[in-house]
This record gives sequence, C-alpha cells and structure tokens, in this order.
Amino acid sequence: MDAILLTGLLTFVFIILPIVLGLLLYIVPKKLGYPRLAKYILIFYSLCIILISSLFIFEDRLFTKNDAKDLVDEQGIILLDNFDLIENESMFGIGDYYHSFTLRISNSDKQKAIMNIRNSKNFNTRTCRIQEMSLKEQDLINSKIVDNYETEDSYVREYFKPSEKEGYAPIFRSISISKTENKLVFEDIDD
Repeated sequence: MDAILLTGLLTFVFIILPIVLGLLLYIVPKKLGYPRLAKYILIFYSLCIILISSLFIFEDRLFTKNDAKDLVDEQGIILLDNFDLIENESMFGIGDYYHSFTLRISNSDKQKAIMNIRNSKNFNTRTCRIQEMSLKEQDLINSKIVDNYETEDSYVREYFKPSEKEGYAPIFRSISISKTENKLVFEDIDD
C-alpha cells in the first residue's frame, strides 16, 4: 500500500504537476490577451524542464575528475599526482542512492593512501563492513564512525555519519585501495 501511495505521489510531483503548471503558464496569459507572451513563457518553461531532466539523465557523464578528487579528499585521502577516472556509475531508486567510481592512481599516491589508512589509530584487520558490524543502534544514531581496515586484497576506509535530520538516510562512504593494482574505488551508499 505504501509503495502504491509513494508511486502515485512521485507521478503527481514529477509528471502531472509540471504539465498542469505548464498549461497554467500558457492559458492564463493567453486569456488575459497576451498570446505571444504565453507562447514565450511556455517555451522558456519547457526548456527549463528539459534542462533539469537532462541533468538527472546525464548525471554520470557530467561527473568530472575534480568531483572525484573532492569526494576522495573529504575522506582524508589526498591525491597529489594525476589520475584517471576509469569508471563512474550511479543508480537511484525510491529511497535509495548508490554512487561508485574507480580511479587509476599513481603508485606514489597509492602508497601515501595506504600509509594514511595503516597509520590511523583504529586500523585493524578484518573482513566486515560498518554496515555489517553488530553495533548498538544507539551508537549508529548518535555518532560519526570512521573505520580503517585491511582485507585480503585491499585497504579500506569507511565513513558513516547519521543524518542530521530525522527520517533522512545516513551518509555511508567507502574508499578501497587495491593491494595489487593502482586503483582506488569509492562508494557512496544511501539507503
């Protein structure tokens, strides 16, 4: 029942409401005796809707190396050398968002990032993620967690921060640095 209600609400907000608003923006000036103005307003409104829709559709193609660098820098991993954006993917659904990208980094940046993770005060060797850890629910609600660990094939830094607003998804980001290749994988998961 909730899914049907949510689908109906999203359909109304993203399809019906823009169409009704566009018709109103056309009909009102036309009825007031300004048909030419009504046409220009409708053209401008349509272009705005197309532009906004395009930003959502082409979000992955508009993602730049600077955007990737900023997201990695936020986690305390500083990339000084040139790098390549190998892969970028984002997906979203009702209540979910997932963004992942892979960078080919220099050996020097890889070693610095690994040392940054290894020298963290909470560095350990294990295989489970923050999401899989059996932490008390109260701990997850009230605190920010940065976890650094080593797995069989990579060094990982995970960042978890509860939402400041109730009802919003927490921030969960993960950076994984391959032991065998000069690759850095970033994941942003909002459930």
